[in-house]
Amino acid sequence: MDQPDEGFREGEEEVKKRFSGVRGGRVALSLIPFGLWLSLAVPTWATDSGTISGEGWSEIARVPLPGAPTRFDYQSLDPGTGRLYLAHLGDGKLVVVDTRAQKVAATVSGFPNVHGVLAVPEIGTVYATVSSKSRRSPGSLVVVDTKDLRVLARIPTGIHPDGLDYDTKTGRLFVSNEWGRSLSVIDTLHNHVIKTIPLGGEVGNTRADQKIHRVFATVQTRNLMVRIDPFSLHVDRTYRLSCRHPHGLAIDGETQMAYVACEGDSRVLAVDLGTGKVSANLPTGRRPDVLALDASRHRLFVASESGVVTVYRVNGNTLELLSRANLGVRAHSILVDPATHRVYLPLENAEGHPVLEILKYHQR
Repeated sequence: MDQPDEGFREGEEEVKKRFSGVRGGRVALSLIPFGLWLSLAVPTWATDSGTISGEGWSEIARVPLPGAPTRFDYQSLDPGTGRLYLAHLGDGKLVVVDTRAQKVAATVSGFPNVHGVLAVPEIGTVYATVSSKSRRSPGSLVVVDTKDLRVLARIPTGIHPDGLDYDTKTGRLFVSNEWGRSLSVIDTLHNHVIKTIPLGGEVGNTRADQKIHRVFATVQTRNLMVRIDPFSLHVDRTYRLSCRHPHGLAIDGETQMAYVACEGDSRVLAVDLGTGKVSANLPTGRRPDVLALDASRHRLFVASESGVVTVYRVNGNTLELLSRANLGVRAHSILVDPATHRVYLPLENAEGHPVLEILKYHQR
């Protein structure tokens, strides 16, 4: 059975040490049928503080996934084809799901320690970040053709590449080198690095704002978010954040708001990109990771390593807590389709097998 490399294990141990003050056990939720524990009125578990309920959630489908019950990381949806690309980190593969047929369309091997994944339909490619076995060695960005899932290029990056995003105006891709404390900037026409931007600390997620064409990244060991000009490739603004270890990031270009998930104190921030003001600071599940924004329905979803998914109403420039539910062991990766409003949540171990939950969150 494929496992994450030693560098990944070291990183996990560092995170455990960093957050050792956060207490809480785990419950083997894979032993509880999905429909049963979602129907429980007010269940409580030791995975997180406070009362957790399944209010508002219903299951549309459960898609069995290939491979071992090992960790998944990021996911990306091509809305034109309905294909969902999943980074199966523990198996070193990309899993491609046909969300319309609700079945696995393909599995692509050769991605040891795959973290980030991004479909860019306008140029017919999928990008995946792959870390090295050594904590001191650079990783790579793998370029895949969406037509035949053939690997087109492997581009060296910084150490432990993770999140990534694409700026449509410049045609440049920005990769978070988490332990490399930098961003790699990729020319997607020629598939090579054109610049490495040092950020002075561990880099969390990176998101491009297609409205104003600026790129944002969290600098988690400095409690900052930075803004990068994708043309000049310089940091042109720094935001100080009132939380510890900001990692996850979502950008709403229409409202010019950023939403930041902070691992160190399990909070989510709403940040006005114009003024820099933090207009909301609310609790999440323990060790929040990926955020998903359903802008037209004014919903923000924050998934966490504890398995708790927290839902907020976006109310102008602030957030209102709606519900919290434990949706599975390490259910830390979440994606929402803005057209169908369906929520995708890969679970590494549901009764001994990996699955993709396709869910609906009902309006309140």
